[in-house]
Amino acid sequence: MTRSLHLLLGTLCALSISVSVHAQTGKVTVVTSFSKDVTTPIKTAFEKAYPGANLDVQNRNTNAGVKFLQETKANNQVDLFWASAPDAFEVLKSNNLLQAYKPKATGIPEKVGSYPINDPQGYYFGFAASGYGIMWNTRYMQAKKLPEPKEWDDLLKPVYFDHVAIAAPSRSGTTHLTVETILQGEGWEKGWRTLRLMAGNFRQITERSFGVPEGVNSGQFGLGVVIDFFAFSSEASGFPVKFAYPTVTTLVPANVGIVANAPNMAAAQAFVEFLLSPAGQEVLLEPGIRRLPVIPAVYDKPAAKGLPNPFKDTSLGARVKFDVDASEKRTAAVDALYDQTITFQHEALKAATKAVHDAEAALAKKDNAQGRTLVKEAKDLIGTMPVTEAEVASDAVAKAFTGSKEPGARQAELEQKWAAFAKENYAKAKDKADQAAKLAR
Repeated sequence: MTRSLHLLLGTLCALSISVSVHAQTGKVTVVTSFSKDVTTPIKTAFEKAYPGANLDVQNRNTNAGVKFLQETKANNQVDLFWASAPDAFEVLKSNNLLQAYKPKATGIPEKVGSYPINDPQGYYFGFAASGYGIMWNTRYMQAKKLPEPKEWDDLLKPVYFDHVAIAAPSRSGTTHLTVETILQGEGWEKGWRTLRLMAGNFRQITERSFGVPEGVNSGQFGLGVVIDFFAFSSEASGFPVKFAYPTVTTLVPANVGIVANAPNMAAAQAFVEFLLSPAGQEVLLEPGIRRLPVIPAVYDKPAAKGLPNPFKDTSLGARVKFDVDASEKRTAAVDALYDQTITFQHEALKAATKAVHDAEAALAKKDNAQGRTLVKEAKDLIGTMPVTEAEVASDAVAKAFTGSKEPGARQAELEQKWAAFAKENYAKAKDKADQAAKLAR
């Protein structure tokens, strides 16, 4: 090979490297539901690994993020979507709003528990695993003399009345997944009964998922229904908190996906590769993040001490085989059902629940058969839903919640019907519980 050819090849190689590096620089825009506690350390590490890259983080809750990408499809300016809820990615995938990609990352198993880590068609990728459970402030619990909960059913007990918080699932993708986990793990009817009787004990239903761990950390309330990393990061940051996975929980991946027609495709791919690399996975161990990595080897790092390892503890999430397709198809209806029968009816639900607790306490002191019957009827009224699982899965409801103009019920009409049903049932339940309490006097 001649000297001139060597020089030419060297020049071409240098030019290729220069183009490749340059292609992975510049602004890369990500829409995410994650807080700055998560995004800032990862942004810093990514930009250090790729000098010249600038990660532009736009924070929106999961549902708002999906709607934003749908509404701006014709003039997309976003490179990445980054969130916890896999069903949100399924919505984007079905709308042709994600770009298929095959990461070069290695060392990632096919599944975490029973759930695939990556989309089989390559439209989104799991970078961390997450489970759902109960977080509590140990000082608050000691001061109020409250027992530590283990299961969802524990939160139905009178002792927890006015001590618990949750975010509205319509405002939080992780809370939606918690609701779906309970519905899939316990079944539609029992699951909703658990959710509504539990909600009767809630002090607050927040508009932001971050509001729940912040409230538990500060002692504003004692317990919260949260995704696991909220508790893990709070504990690592020195807050007096603990966390438990109920038996009915699931582990699903938090994901990242490249948006179709991304303005900076090369940098978007670089961000995916970084998140799935050992270096990116180790950032998840930082005290402000504390998410479960998807590379098993990362759990051997000293910084992973205290985190559960889902690749060794196979009991985590084993009870629920989460069906992301079922969740995705009924997301809007489930969120609306929760809002119309719980969030927007919370004061009436709390009043009915408190009346039931008072009646049960009175009957414990002075038993009365008719009173016990009335309490059971009151609980049944609280727990009964205005719509069946089959009805929610029907084409009529699906069309109503996708804005279809075909003949049939409209979303607003269904929501009004569900709200009226709940309002009437809660009033009847409170009346029956009050009657039961009188019989025990």
